[in-house]
Amino acid sequence: MAFTNRLRGFIVIGLLPALIIYLVFVIVPILWSAYYGFFDWKGIGTARFIGLGNYAEALKDPIFWKALKNNLIVVAASILGQLPIALILSLILRKSTLFHRFVRSAVFMPMVVSTVVIGLIWGYIYHPQIGILNVLLEQFGLGSWIRDWLGDPGINMYSVSAPVIWANIGPYLIIFLSAIQNISSDVEEAAKIDGAIKAKWLYLIVIPMIWDTIKVAIVLCISGSLKAFDLIFVMTGGGPAQSTELLATYMYNNTFEIFRYGYGSAVSTLIIIISMILVLGSQLLMRKRGME
Repeated sequence: MAFTNRLRGFIVIGLLPALIIYLVFVIVPILWSAYYGFFDWKGIGTARFIGLGNYAEALKDPIFWKALKNNLIVVAASILGQLPIALILSLILRKSTLFHRFVRSAVFMPMVVSTVVIGLIWGYIYHPQIGILNVLLEQFGLGSWIRDWLGDPGINMYSVSAPVIWANIGPYLIIFLSAIQNISSDVEEAAKIDGAIKAKWLYLIVIPMIWDTIKVAIVLCISGSLKAFDLIFVMTGGGPAQSTELLATYMYNNTFEIFRYGYGSAVSTLIIIISMILVLGSQLLMRKRGME
């Protein structure tokens, strides 16, 4: 009993510094931001209490709802793009040969590169005059497909979603790879004997056995997509005419461009609330799927 208490005390002491740092740099700013969401404040001077005025204004603003719609497109593109690609790659690259390790490193490399650099690179790829994408389309006789990929409001959200998917496959590849490598080889051999190969192996064995890992990956995907900012901000700045505005860019523009710190704080709180709703909804849906 005394040993257990000492071990528990040692664990608490070990976790305490990280917990304090998390409280100071994450929880306190969130609460502070939520507090200032009830005020009309320019960042300096006296803050005037207006209750739910900022929240009501945000919910009445069509640009806010447009930003939310765009954010949901990014969330859907991330879930339907990043996770399936990462899962398939993790099955292909689970061996530990030199070639497989090289490819895994190459897939993870965008996470090491600055997001600003990635945004600039993809901005040049999509450039309507000198962009390599339009040049290749013309070279292959697909001139009718040439577009102003970032300037056309009909397609630019899908255009900016492509680099978001490409840049964030790496972490999910590592997560799925670790989960798949923990599946016993005996299970795989038994599945092969029973005829569960390729697609059957994936659907009947792999996905059910790593279902909890997939649920965690979806939570990370939703939360990461809702706070997406730097990549889209570098590529389009939320334009043209707010056609690629996201909740994070909407919050940034209102906070730092027109100095409405109280309103920006309210929007940031709404982002957290929306994220929690989407995460909870996804977990409830996946819980039902897992129970089937």
